[in-house]
Amino acid sequence: MKITFDFEKPLADLQAQIDKVQQVEEKTKVDMSATINELQEKFETTKTQIYSNLTGWQRVQISRHPERPYTLQYLELMCDDFIELHGDRTVGDDKAIIGGFGSINGETAMFIGHQKGRNTKDRQYRNFGMANPEGYRKALRLMKLAEKFNKPVITLIDTPGAFPGLEAEERGQGEAIARNLLEMSVLRVPVICVIIGEGASGGALGLAIGDKVFMLENSWYSVISPENCSTILWKTWENKEKAAEVLKLSSPEMLKNKLIDGVIKEPMGGAHQDPVAMATILKKHLIKDLKELKAKDVDQLVTERIDKFCAMGVVVED
Repeated sequence: MKITFDFEKPLADLQAQIDKVQQVEEKTKVDMSATINELQEKFETTKTQIYSNLTGWQRVQISRHPERPYTLQYLELMCDDFIELHGDRTVGDDKAIIGGFGSINGETAMFIGHQKGRNTKDRQYRNFGMANPEGYRKALRLMKLAEKFNKPVITLIDTPGAFPGLEAEERGQGEAIARNLLEMSVLRVPVICVIIGEGASGGALGLAIGDKVFMLENSWYSVISPENCSTILWKTWENKEKAAEVLKLSSPEMLKNKLIDGVIKEPMGGAHQDPVAMATILKKHLIKDLKELKAKDVDQLVTERIDKFCAMGVVVED
C-alpha cells in the first residue's frame, strides 16, 4: 500500500481519477485518451505546485518516509564495492551506525552513516537509527583508520537523535559525541558530510563536522525535533508545524543561514520516489567535491574547516 501524506491528497485523488478512467476505457473499449491526458496534465501541474512550496513540517514528513533510501541502500547503489568494519574495540558493535571502506568511481573512501530499519524487527536491530556511545566511538575509530591510510571520509546522517537511555549516558554518550566533534575538526583527510534524512541534535552533529556539509533537499537539521520543541514550548505536540517553521530546520533555511555548504536536489516528490536517480545525483556530487578537496593542501584543509565552524553564530555589530 502506497503511503501518502495529507498534503499529497490532491495528487492521490487525481491518480485515482486517472486509474478509474483507464479502467472504464479498458472495459468499454471507448477512446478516453483526451480525458486521461487532461487529468495527467493536471496531475503534473499540481505535483509541481505542491513540491515547489513545501513547508518545513512537510519536509520533515518526507524525510521520515519509510521507503526513503537509507545508508546501506546508498552504498549499494553508489559503490563498486563496500567492506563493512565492526566494533569500537571497547564495548561492542553498534548496529545503528555502519561504516567501512568502499570505492566510488575508482576512489577508495571511508563511508560512515546511520542506519534505520525497514520493518519492526530490523528497526529494533538498528535501534531506530539512534546510536549509543560505542557507535560514535566506532565511527571515530574508522575515521582514524581512514586518516592513517590517507583516505577521505564520507558520512551519511539520518537519525532522530542519539539514544537517550540511561545506559548510554552511563557509558559516556556526551563525551563520545564531543570527542567526535574535536577529532573530526582536525582530521587530516577530506571530510564530506551529507544529511540524507533526519538530522537531529548531537546524534547528527557527532558525524557532521566536515569540509563540506550538504543536505538533501527534503532532509532537516536541527538541535531538536519539531514535536519535542512543541512539547517544551506549548506542552503539546499539536504545534509541531509552527515549531518546524520557527526552527528554520529545512535545507533552504539552513543554506540561507550559512550553516551548510549546499543543498542536493531530490527527484520530484522525494528520494523515495526514485532511489536509483537519487543515488546517481549524490554520487556525482561526491565525486566532484572529493576531487576539489583532494587538490588542497592538508594544513589548508584543516584550517578552513576550523574557521568555517568557528564563524557560525558569530554576530558583528556595527
